[in-house]
Amino acid sequence: MDRQTLATGLAHLTPQKRAELIYAQARSELNTRLWRAALGDVDGGDKERSPLGQGGLSTESLLSLISGQGGVGAAACPCGCGADCPCHRGAHVAGDVDAFDPVGAVAGTSSGDDPVLNAARSIAGLSTATADGTDTTAGDAAGLALGVNSRFSGVLAQAGERSGIPSNVIAAIVDAEAGKHGDGSWNMTSRNPRSSAAGLGQFLSGTWVDMAQRDGTWLNDVAKAKGWLDASGRVTSAARTDLLALRYDARASIETVADYAKGNLDRLERAGFSVRSNPETLAKAAYLSHHLGLGDTQRFLGGGIDAGRARTLLVAQIGSSAANERIAQAGNATRAHREWLIGYINRRIQPGQFNG
Repeated sequence: MDRQTLATGLAHLTPQKRAELIYAQARSELNTRLWRAALGDVDGGDKERSPLGQGGLSTESLLSLISGQGGVGAAACPCGCGADCPCHRGAHVAGDVDAFDPVGAVAGTSSGDDPVLNAARSIAGLSTATADGTDTTAGDAAGLALGVNSRFSGVLAQAGERSGIPSNVIAAIVDAEAGKHGDGSWNMTSRNPRSSAAGLGQFLSGTWVDMAQRDGTWLNDVAKAKGWLDASGRVTSAARTDLLALRYDARASIETVADYAKGNLDRLERAGFSVRSNPETLAKAAYLSHHLGLGDTQRFLGGGIDAGRARTLLVAQIGSSAANERIAQAGNATRAHREWLIGYINRRIQPGQFNG
């Protein structure tokens, strides 16, 4: 019945949109030149460093404070400058920090009329209004300034209250991860064609399944209610397709962003990283762990991600051609990935912009 609902939703898409969605779902590789042309290159003279708040800290310095080791940045930087010298900034490099925006597979439709979104909502047993974050009274209480994304304020407030993660931090993570329509509104059906990442939170398939199996999460409660878990608490093979479709549901994605952030921050704290010392640190640590996953985050904050893994991560974000150019300029893949990600976090993770 649930799969039939999805099939019906797909059948009502225009041929172009159906083809785009199927193409994204198949995770077909895009030609690198077309990918770069679609994303564009943005020139700028200060890609790898920008001030954080009134203190003027670079993200590299902030990460050193998080780690409690005082020298994380310098350890990862052969010249010892902590990525804060002229050799690390001032030149345009392919794969700019603003060039990472997951491409939306289905664009332009209003959420209430999109058959794929409605199918995802019906699977979860959610109303159309509640699923896209518009059917709550909590929006005003959230004190959020979301502009064209104001319809998500209610579910952001609820997710923040339930999880303890500030709603503006959740909004900042979503804003950095989700693809956007032409007017800047978040695209609930965005996909990264280089991976299985999908939805407002750009969750990989495996991470989404793990969150459904983690006791105490919003997604786990839904999975239990829908009978998607076996006796050992694992997602059944028959339920996997329906579960993954929920990544396109705004409420499911936002609630899971909050739960994922809370779990990662708790684990980082237990590992000795001071990630809740102030709102700026919390927001950037939450995004770092969302973007990299817990294991790679700990390596990033500690001794550094090894070159092979760093290359894989960088290629997944900006494509092989742009990654190779950055690696050549930086001298090694570890530094190239680190500089790209620090620059991206500096530019995109600004929870204060969502304060009402």
